[in-house]
Amino acid sequence: MGVPGLDAVLNGGLPARRLYLIQGDPGVGKTTLAMQFLLEGARQGEPGLYVSLSETKDELEVVARSHGWDLEKIHLYELSTIEEQIRGDSESTFFHPSEVELNRTIDALIGEVERVKPRRIVFDSLSEMRMLADTPLRYRRQILQLKQFFAGRNCTVLLLDDRTSGVHDLQVESIAHGVLSLRSTSPEYGVARRQLSVLKIRGSEFREGSHDFILRRGGLTVFPRLVAGEHHRGFERADFPSGNAELDALLGGGLGRGTSSMFMGPPGTGKSTLALRFAVSAAERGEKALLFIFDETIGTLRNRAAQLGLSVEEHEKRGLIQIEQIDPAEISPGELVHRIRNAVAEDDARMVIIDSINGYLNAMPAERYLTLQLHELLAYLNQLGTITIMVLAQQGLVGTMQSAVDLTYLADTVVLSRFYEVRGEIKQALSVIKKRSGNHERTIRQMRVDKNGIRLGEPLRDLQGVLTGVPTFVEDRENRDAD
Repeated sequence: MGVPGLDAVLNGGLPARRLYLIQGDPGVGKTTLAMQFLLEGARQGEPGLYVSLSETKDELEVVARSHGWDLEKIHLYELSTIEEQIRGDSESTFFHPSEVELNRTIDALIGEVERVKPRRIVFDSLSEMRMLADTPLRYRRQILQLKQFFAGRNCTVLLLDDRTSGVHDLQVESIAHGVLSLRSTSPEYGVARRQLSVLKIRGSEFREGSHDFILRRGGLTVFPRLVAGEHHRGFERADFPSGNAELDALLGGGLGRGTSSMFMGPPGTGKSTLALRFAVSAAERGEKALLFIFDETIGTLRNRAAQLGLSVEEHEKRGLIQIEQIDPAEISPGELVHRIRNAVAEDDARMVIIDSINGYLNAMPAERYLTLQLHELLAYLNQLGTITIMVLAQQGLVGTMQSAVDLTYLADTVVLSRFYEVRGEIKQALSVIKKRSGNHERTIRQMRVDKNGIRLGEPLRDLQGVLTGVPTFVEDRENRDAD
């Protein structure tokens, strides 16, 4: 097709020598997709014909130049150029003018096809033909005539429909060999979100569901929906240490390879610092770590890491740590998943950090199936042996904590950080709530984060209610009885 990612959705591409319907509202990207289809044919030595029933040649060339394309090898045919001739002839006939105009239009079109002998054809758009037909019956007959005409010729046809008639037209959908639907939604803030769905392809398998795509300079790029079950890679299941002996002891050796972890707690309790500690540990072992940051700039992260004695910039220069700053208003779920897949499959990233899940949620506030998408992504990463760390900032500072969404059931390991008060001083505590890949300490330890990095103290056995934020002291005898 010439559209990155679309052939994967179509299981290799559209079957040749068939007629297809591409439908979508104006401005969604149909014309751009059609041009990419014809340009790909030109690269393969296949003649292409673009038939425009509404736009002029100059308008089409403006679209092409905006993407950096040259349409020199594409035949552009404007049916509007014969409009005056058609109307002049129709005044001296007993037939209805619209019927004569449509017949002459089809005849002119067939004549151009006979002259050019294209292998790929695009009609843009069916709305003009629908208005010329005047009645649904005549419209259907003309589409069938075109289908029968092209059936005996070695060419693949795309019919573009901008659906300006305001009705869901099933006439062409029933006739076409396949139907692709493009749609766009506009959130209250940020760029438009575009999705593509394949409604049918006769006799060919395709990936069902909605697939995000972007429309930028260079054309459409489609991000096929991720199916985790299709991806597996053998790896050794073992704990990955952080390089901090106290932290690794609390985690029972470290984080398991091929598992996902959730670092959660109020803002400022050291969650991102813990994640950075693991990224640096991976780099020190010669493994690549990828960080997607939503909540702070790259400069702020580097400065914070330097103050903690973490050599992030040094490992960036060696290509072992890669940091990508994500603007939630400018990215779709499919594009983010695509970036992660490329990093793991092509760049061999062994650790992926999403900081934070709150920013991830903000990137797609209107997405109904976010949890399913995240579940699929985590399953994909786990099956490739990747260590995934998600940072989740909870609402509040002390007392009862709340989260925007409960995703802890998706994580194999949950690390909880807390603020708590002791004798008029605010301190930090760290605990491991669960770890599916092995044993871990069930204690709560005080955590300090300073220029020397992360330091964990002895278990807080003299305090009760640390997780509430306002603990009370307990007698040593009570602790011994509890043990």
